[in-house]
Amino acid sequence: MKRTAMVLAASALMATIACHKNKPPVARPMPPPATGSGTGGATRPPAPPEPVREPTVVPPEPVRDDAISSASLDDLNRNSPLKPVFFELDSDELSPVAQKALDDNAALLKRYTTWAVTIEGHCDERGTPEYNLALGERRAVTARAYLVSLGIAADRLRTVSYGKEFPFDPGHAESAFAKNRRAHFVITAK
Repeated sequence: MKRTAMVLAASALMATIACHKNKPPVARPMPPPATGSGTGGATRPPAPPEPVREPTVVPPEPVRDDAISSASLDDLNRNSPLKPVFFELDSDELSPVAQKALDDNAALLKRYTTWAVTIEGHCDERGTPEYNLALGERRAVTARAYLVSLGIAADRLRTVSYGKEFPFDPGHAESAFAKNRRAHFVITAK
């Protein structure tokens, strides 16, 4: 019996050693020792870098030191500093003269940054009401697009077409017709 017990114990020991396939434990790396005040306590991780601040863009102050800025909307529109833009017959294309007028208007709108403007498209009396309304709209939109291309914010510019309903010159000759084919600017807010 003694011998049997010993054989069983030896067999059990050999089975345990042979079946054990675990790898020996691996030592974890230790953080470097803290340097500094020598308090022996835990050290704080370094602070994250400060965020880079974008430069603050300050819009220009509205001009308030001249007769234009102190005028009422009615006075401004009666003696408008914004120039009308004139078009050829059946056209919504900007001539060099029209582009120059829009360049001047853009400079003024950049100076008075709080102004909102309605661009009215007008036609002469020839053509059907439908045609003239569509042509007036194209003229107003063309003037607006040019101003936006010069840096005027689109949300400051509204368009409307009146076709032939509000002629600048009520005459029935070509000289009157030329004055009526226009984009007219109305300041709607200061």
